[in-house]
Amino acid sequence: MTIYLDIVFVENIIMNYIILFATGIICKEKIRQIRIIISSIIGSIYSVAYYITEITLYATIIAKILLSVVMVYIAFSSKNLKKTFKLLIIFYLTSFAFGGCAFAILYYIKPQNILYQNGKFIGLYPLKIAILGGLLGFLIINIAFKLVKNKLNMEDIFCNLKVCNNGKEQTLRAMIDTGNLLKDPITNSPVIIIEKNKLSNILPKEILENTEKIINGKYEFSDEYLKYASKFRVLPFSSLGKQNGMLLGFKVDKIEAEINDEEIIRDDAIVGIYDKKLSNRNQYEGLIGLNYVEKSC
Repeated sequence: MTIYLDIVFVENIIMNYIILFATGIICKEKIRQIRIIISSIIGSIYSVAYYITEITLYATIIAKILLSVVMVYIAFSSKNLKKTFKLLIIFYLTSFAFGGCAFAILYYIKPQNILYQNGKFIGLYPLKIAILGGLLGFLIINIAFKLVKNKLNMEDIFCNLKVCNNGKEQTLRAMIDTGNLLKDPITNSPVIIIEKNKLSNILPKEILENTEKIINGKYEFSDEYLKYASKFRVLPFSSLGKQNGMLLGFKVDKIEAEINDEEIIRDDAIVGIYDKKLSNRNQYEGLIGLNYVEKSC
């Protein structure tokens, strides 16, 4: 059987591109076409060199892992170690699914195109087989991840928050609430709802005990607390067990949230002061909406 290295080179570029593109889609990464193409070419060069040379270096597990790391880094340029590791795992899973599907399709359609040479299985993939295998592999991985996502542990809906204001900090646990789309009606800044008793390090006790008066404009700020007056917001809401209610908000210096192993910092977020318990079992003290991650600062 004649093997044309130029065809193998081009087909490997296509296969690598499909795998990297699918990895980016599954991980919801920004797709940069030029970076994925460069990464695909590097992987294809390795494949051709691995096939034509007798150098054992190309066959070592370490060399293959290093190649995968380089390809993932070039394609997505992630500077977060955990994120890079996650991309690498998805890259491998997609590769296995893609390769398995392509070989399975080829086995049933043209088994004579699969041979064993120099200790390696080689499939002469027609382009349509490569594309079909890639699409089928991507579909299988996507369905699998959706099934797993639906069975995530409850811990995955919580995140850690750090509220910073005037050099003071307060850490707490918040629940990621997809139904919390509360925003400041004037600035459209996201609102993070936090129990009043968790803000004692950020705001004076006297102010926290008079939130209703501040909302109704019946509280007179003393000279000592006048600096807080301009930072308060009155937020209309229709949730938290009350329709057409008003919630007192406070503009803090910044909020740091650790969501899915990523730290998202915003300096425009507003804290909504809630005077009751958010969780009957004290599992969390805050509610953070998905609109918080729309723009990181």
